[in-house]
Amino acid sequence: MGSAVDDIDFDDLTAPKLTDVQRQILEFTEARVVEFGIDRMLAEAVEQAGVDDIDDVDGFGDRLAAHVAAIEGDVGLRQLTRSSLRQRVVRLLRNRLSLTDLLRRYPEIEAIPIENPFIVVGMPRSGTTHLVNLIAADPRRRALPYWESQEPIPARGQGPDIFGIDPRYARASSEHDALMASAPAVAAMHDRFPEAIEEEVELLDLDMAAYVLEWHARVPDWRDYYLNLDQTRHYAYLRKVLQALTFLRGPRTWILKSPQHCEQLGPLLATFPDATVAFTHRDPVAVIQSAVTMMAYSDRLRRTSIDPDWLLDYWTDRVHRLLSACVRDRDLVPDERSIDIGFHQLNGNEMPVLERLYQCGGVELTPKVRAQFDKYLAGNPRGKHGRIHYDLQRHFGVTPAELRGRFDFYFDRFDVHAES
Repeated sequence: MGSAVDDIDFDDLTAPKLTDVQRQILEFTEARVVEFGIDRMLAEAVEQAGVDDIDDVDGFGDRLAAHVAAIEGDVGLRQLTRSSLRQRVVRLLRNRLSLTDLLRRYPEIEAIPIENPFIVVGMPRSGTTHLVNLIAADPRRRALPYWESQEPIPARGQGPDIFGIDPRYARASSEHDALMASAPAVAAMHDRFPEAIEEEVELLDLDMAAYVLEWHARVPDWRDYYLNLDQTRHYAYLRKVLQALTFLRGPRTWILKSPQHCEQLGPLLATFPDATVAFTHRDPVAVIQSAVTMMAYSDRLRRTSIDPDWLLDYWTDRVHRLLSACVRDRDLVPDERSIDIGFHQLNGNEMPVLERLYQCGGVELTPKVRAQFDKYLAGNPRGKHGRIHYDLQRHFGVTPAELRGRFDFYFDRFDVHAES
């Protein structure tokens, strides 16, 4: 795959032509107005969890209210999106309830060490997903698959069925099947199949403290609120969730990753002081065009209209903020515990990168693990689901060179190759 036949070219990106299936989905869902009453959502989460202690300390209720207010403030959302975001809030609340209950029953969880993690830090579309899935092929490492990121803590009484299938996995699998039916091009951009390794910021949102909501809705108010939070406390909460996951399903040596860490290196290192960090770097133009194209494509179902100018302005600014913070704070991570990887180094010649990373982390790269890496690389070539054809000028009215000019500070600091 990945030949010209599989290239995906959106001739209707900003003026979408919906399929019959997509139209039917919207007609059905738009007829029912979705309400975001916090008390009602909490009651549903309590019913699902079978416990009622939400652990409302440290201003959690305020963050929940700000999160919901930001969603309500986005007037362009379709009811379909409001419904999925409401379900997400209930799911996060349910998981928080279940975690609080688990920690109460097994207080020894908070003594579990989270030692020597590998943490991948880089922009979306800069190879972080490829790299973290590759490292997760090392059976000694604990990673976070998508199905578990959505429901990290099982609800009371919800164990595997008679076939040994975890109901959390089954739910993620059926959701993925539905997404493939309604928006198949998503797989080429970011295929979240149940086993794919996901970002731990999903776990941070059990504390209502991550940047994730920005990817689901237009919420500049939430961005500003999130940026003013003391993330050291929230990353400590994230560590608690990782301890619970280690308790439930070991092993305890993690591979983590998220673009959010670019602007939270201080809290990240305060929380994981013995981490080995792999920074991935790519032309910001490639990152932005990929992000805004993916958002615009998703918005055909998510929103009442697509505003390419808004998308370009917001995500150019957002990537600029993330990279500015990364350049500012990069030296917080000691050279002997970190490596920098250019995107051009992740294209079929990954083994030298892995050797550097493992050497940096003081971890032996055994023949068995090398074989696992080779197997993963052979089965997961880039562009496996088809390649997206991007056209910034046509869809967003800006040339790559115009956009790139805003990021000289980043090119000056790191070995980044400008892409066409």
